[in-house]
Amino acid sequence: MAHVGVPRGTARKRRSVALLATGVLTIPVLAGCTSDSEGPAPVAVPQDIAPASRDRVGEGSTLTWAIDAVPATLNAFQADADSATARITGALLPTLFPMDARGEPRLNPNYLESAEVIEQEPKQVVLYKLDQQAVWSDGREIGAPDFVAQWRALSGKDSAFWTARNAGYERIEKIERGKDDLQVRVTFAKPYADWRSLFSPLYPKEVTGSPGTFNDGARTTLKNTAGPFRLRSVSKAKGTVVLDRNPRWWGDEAKLESLVFRAVRTEDRTEALTKGTVDVADIDPSAANSIAQAARYRGGNGQPPAHGPGADTTPASALRSWALAHGSDEEAAETAQAAREKSREAVAVYAAEQKELRGFAVRKSLEPAYTQLALNGESGPLSDDRVRRAIARTLDRQELADTVLKPLGLPAKPPGSHLALAGQPAYKDGSGALGDRDTKEAQALLADAGWTVGGAIRKTEDTKAGSEAEKKAATEKKAAEEKATDKKEAEEKDGKAAEKDGKASREEGSYVVGDDKPGERPAGDAEVTAQDKRPGGAAGAYAPAGTAAPAPASVKDRLGKGGKPLSLRFVLPSGPGSQSLRAVGEKIVAMLDSIGISTQVTKVDDESYFKDHIASGAYDLALYSWPATAYPATDGRPIFAKPEPATDGSLLVEQNYTRVGSDHIDQLFDRAVSELDANASRDLLKQADARIWAAAGSIPLYQRPQLVAVDKKLANIGAFGFAAPRYEDIGFTGREAAGSPANRKK
Repeated sequence: MAHVGVPRGTARKRRSVALLATGVLTIPVLAGCTSDSEGPAPVAVPQDIAPASRDRVGEGSTLTWAIDAVPATLNAFQADADSATARITGALLPTLFPMDARGEPRLNPNYLESAEVIEQEPKQVVLYKLDQQAVWSDGREIGAPDFVAQWRALSGKDSAFWTARNAGYERIEKIERGKDDLQVRVTFAKPYADWRSLFSPLYPKEVTGSPGTFNDGARTTLKNTAGPFRLRSVSKAKGTVVLDRNPRWWGDEAKLESLVFRAVRTEDRTEALTKGTVDVADIDPSAANSIAQAARYRGGNGQPPAHGPGADTTPASALRSWALAHGSDEEAAETAQAAREKSREAVAVYAAEQKELRGFAVRKSLEPAYTQLALNGESGPLSDDRVRRAIARTLDRQELADTVLKPLGLPAKPPGSHLALAGQPAYKDGSGALGDRDTKEAQALLADAGWTVGGAIRKTEDTKAGSEAEKKAATEKKAAEEKATDKKEAEEKDGKAAEKDGKASREEGSYVVGDDKPGERPAGDAEVTAQDKRPGGAAGAYAPAGTAAPAPASVKDRLGKGGKPLSLRFVLPSGPGSQSLRAVGEKIVAMLDSIGISTQVTKVDDESYFKDHIASGAYDLALYSWPATAYPATDGRPIFAKPEPATDGSLLVEQNYTRVGSDHIDQLFDRAVSELDANASRDLLKQADARIWAAAGSIPLYQRPQLVAVDKKLANIGAFGFAAPRYEDIGFTGREAAGSPANRKK
């Protein structure tokens, strides 16, 4: 997709007492934050899923949904679980409290009659009452034994279970059966505010009951499930995961007969849509533009309609626009247009592709995730919080958000919180703890840290006024100036002679961009004048041999300290789906350059981006995304907690890749996760977020766009926003709904 993101829960196994994440530096003392409203609360961008009542959705059919790759595991609690794991298990396994459209957990009535805290003193006790019809696909009822087995596997007490996360489970003291197996009493040793996050997804005891089945048995198969669908097959060779209706499902019957998840690379998704091999796919802006272009295209005979959408779109202009949208430059686009005019066969193919793409709509919303600029505070200039805050106050976050979201017609309000997004109850704009954009204040912070203009110039003892070295330098400078004057006079003399002849001869070794042979002017070219021949004339078209490249900005204008420039390593992903990140990165580079900070941009493969650079700390600046969560007290702590030294002297950072944190932030998270009063817990989180802003290790820039190409006949699927899909309601509308869609190629 368009952004490299980090799924929560991908870190190594967390310790039960301290959920480690990143390093932190000293943060200024801040006033306590409260939950008092300071104006109308921001609302979440609504989901875009073409909603339809179940009676309008046909029975049967197969839907094919694009995913990045066949998941390495179907066990969501293992380290290599990914977004495809979550999407597939969402249709197969119980989620007790799925997120709603506001990003809040809501009780799922398919599995629970009720779930509530029934005791707080002396210890917290939660009582789950399960739906009496809820059964696994083998007919066994879902009950207390499944809860007990999952708790033991994830509690962290048995290292034989290879778990990636155990947050919350380590706080459970015991699980007991109520009056029957459909009642489950969970007693906590320590209060846990996010208890609703537990047992989702819930696996059958056959999976979690032993290390062998937990570690290996659930990687490629799930024999026992309890969702609207069941697993039919997983094929890495075919790149597919196939689900069928679950005949033992007690809820609303799934409208689809089968659901196929197919591995399709981001760059191949437009082609997959065109060929009809997928019905739904997350896409990048380039693919969205292709679909929008197809909607305007009225090609085939080259005669556009007289009015209405697409009235100005001909086959030739459409093909040219398509070439531009797919990364071609103007010259390549013109070539594409010329090719169309010469080849009706190519136009026919293009017209057929456009016809197929017109069958899709782009559903768009904001993804429940934000993209941030991460500043590695472990060492170097960024270990100084004044430098980090200066960089943060140099950024125009609104401009960066506009760069990504405005062209898509999506709201471009920069996020004001690290722990919640607009529309969620825990959201409050805490960016005031850092301050608004102010380059003068940024420069003052840098000067206070010792980084000054001209500080990169290294001073030596032999440059004192009146020294022999100074006299020698002055003599050499005068000689150079005289030589330059003589050269200029000679060039002017040559130029006048050339103008008198009416043409300019090419110098040996010079070239014109696009020439096949240097020194030879193609027929039809205008004559090249002496002014063109000189450096500075006809910029970009002609360069005499040996012309030097433009000089970089003077070192005198660069910030430095003790003769060393302030230069930062900026690492960006190079994959085809990361164009937006690179565009944002370029703007950040320009913003930092405007105050004298140099950057060294390195573009690396997406596959190695996190492992070899972000996770290992081999960067100063980087862009990546965090998903939103309904449980920020639990999921936020390992991302922002203070690093701790390991026994070997290394730093344990877990998910805190910026290595910036503080004891105070840790304490606020610890209090929030133990506070059973929801409002009090949110107040503590807002205080923690204000201090995270002030530490300036992570600067949220924009909420990620969510673009999904969906067959226009599909309902209840698309850009879901915060909400979890309701798989049983997804299906085709219209006459093609029953059976395999006749108009789709599978």
